[in-house]
Amino acid sequence: MKRTIIASVLAAVLVSPAGAPAHRDENHGKREDRAAAGHAETLGRPGDPGKVTRNVEVEMNDAMRFSPESIRVKRGETIRFIVRNTGKLKHEMVLGTIEELKEHAELMRKFPEMEHADPNQASVEPGKTGELIWQFTDAGTFDYACLVPGHFEAGMVGKVHVGRTAGTDPADSGQAMTEGLVKKVDKSAGKVTLSHEPIENLGMPKMTMIFRVMDPEMLNRLKEGDRIRFIADKVNGAFTVMEFEPAE
Repeated sequence: MKRTIIASVLAAVLVSPAGAPAHRDENHGKREDRAAAGHAETLGRPGDPGKVTRNVEVEMNDAMRFSPESIRVKRGETIRFIVRNTGKLKHEMVLGTIEELKEHAELMRKFPEMEHADPNQASVEPGKTGELIWQFTDAGTFDYACLVPGHFEAGMVGKVHVGRTAGTDPADSGQAMTEGLVKKVDKSAGKVTLSHEPIENLGMPKMTMIFRVMDPEMLNRLKEGDRIRFIADKVNGAFTVMEFEPAE
């Protein structure tokens, strides 16, 4: 009973905006969608197993790391995460924003015996494989983490980069695009040198610098002298071009 009460309190905290009643929404359907999504509503919603776009394998290990630590999907895709625990400890993969995950991790530290089974997470016993199906409806950069007490604090986190679907407005990506001029393309190193305008989301001023690319195939569509609009982010400590399009 104690565990059930704690889990109910956690659900109420994570689904409701801070300081707001859980039932303040006027649209009942939207309220149900948010409840089903748990605290990952900003990423999308639980996916339909019959509409899976593709599978993505994720390994969790006792070094407190995910492999891969960065995953790229397109907005609207329904992804089946096949989550393998190769360690000797229990691990889990939980989707959310970093703020939500931090809040959830703090609650897990306070109530370490709490069990939860939200649709945005997969808890996997040692040597076992779990599954998480999620549809990503919003573009942007989101997070996933292991919230077993101590694991999040040890750095067991990763990023999901959700790109806009083809044919949509660049502004829908959730980040402002930056104009740049291609100075050099280094396919062997998987890098591109750009002379660019200020990059708002990185707080980076106008300058010329070298970027990695999220997908090596992107370099096949770039050449010296191209003017592009691009989105950059920091992936595994490296400044990375997430997506781009020709500048008009």
